[in-house]
Amino acid sequence: MSTFVVFDLEFTTWPGALENDWSGPGQLREIVQIGALRLDADLAVVEEYEVLVRPVVNPRLSAFFTELTGIEQEEVDREGRAPARAIGDFLGFCKGRTALSYGNDMVVVGENAGWARARGERIAASCLDTPFLNVRPWINALAPTTTGVNVGRLWQVLGLPRPAAGQEHAALFDCYSFAAALRHLRAAGAVLPEGCL
Repeated sequence: MSTFVVFDLEFTTWPGALENDWSGPGQLREIVQIGALRLDADLAVVEEYEVLVRPVVNPRLSAFFTELTGIEQEEVDREGRAPARAIGDFLGFCKGRTALSYGNDMVVVGENAGWARARGERIAASCLDTPFLNVRPWINALAPTTTGVNVGRLWQVLGLPRPAAGQEHAALFDCYSFAAALRHLRAAGAVLPEGCL
């Protein structure tokens, strides 16, 4: 069966970091959570992937990040995996499939993989085994109401039923919002970008 992946990341942030492109001292986009769904040709969910990741440079989450995502420091300390392991597992989940993001999350995956390698850590899978595609411009062009909206709100601005339990800025919930938007656009006659299936 042919499948593809939609994924989303939550990464370290502080007040003003987005607006300043994480240019403040010590502000790195370290992954804290990865969510992904494997979808089939009918855009039904075949498999879920979710993991917490322990940031290395900024191991203490900012209050801003916790308020935004609902992810608590204790959860990350208890359940978080080392970045190299989490990235390797995620890339294994995606291997050989196109991975779609709503934005340039693939750049953040690459940054985090590079930092892990620079620390001498081994990543079990390669970014080169997964074609990554940012479909935000495609979605925004087909549904202009989505322009300027984050992935976790796509379902709302498209007037769709709540796609899953959870909240916006939780990576797996955001993936369900993403998948709901893709199903909505396809039902309206859109053809998925080439390479998805």
